[in-house]
Amino acid sequence: MKLLMTSLVLAVLAAAPTVADDQTPQQVVESAVTSLAEKMDGRQEELAADRESLYAIIDELLLPRFDRKFAAQMVLAKHWRTADATQRDRFISAFYQALLRRYADGVLEFDQDKITVLPFRGDLSKPRTKIRSSVQLDDGSKVAVDYELVKRESGWLLFNIVIEGVSYIRNYRTELDSEIRRSSLEAVISRLEAEAGISSDG
Repeated sequence: MKLLMTSLVLAVLAAAPTVADDQTPQQVVESAVTSLAEKMDGRQEELAADRESLYAIIDELLLPRFDRKFAAQMVLAKHWRTADATQRDRFISAFYQALLRRYADGVLEFDQDKITVLPFRGDLSKPRTKIRSSVQLDDGSKVAVDYELVKRESGWLLFNIVIEGVSYIRNYRTELDSEIRRSSLEAVISRLEAEAGISSDG
């Protein structure tokens, strides 16, 4: 779903560790919507034709604020425990890069006016929190998008997106578990590396 990458970029902006202490999560996301709109303003056609520049913009926003290891660990679940250190590192990188490329088109369709950030109802004293929003689709219907974040020493980091109650982590966990059972973890990592354009030589 193209909506996923747009939501990812918004959420990682919301998780930026440089946010002022007195800024609520709702205010953070609202300012993130404005920031992304400014970055994409008038560049959709240019970036649609220049995929590497599009990937670079998304990566610039996403990489510092996305807990890649935690997300990868949750996706692999029990397979994480049987993977060796090299396989874990390769999976973290390949899964992130494949995700970025698979959903990059969603950023091109970003429309600030179609996003409504809902009042924050969470508890910031807990290690995890959730920010809710509503995204209006082209047909006028609205989709609920939740951003799940985990608190680290560097600040709040994104690790999951839930669209209409469907978690991307849970979806990928089911998909990859089935694929690993049919083939192997090594085969899945190699497939993701190929999808992400990562050389198998390292």
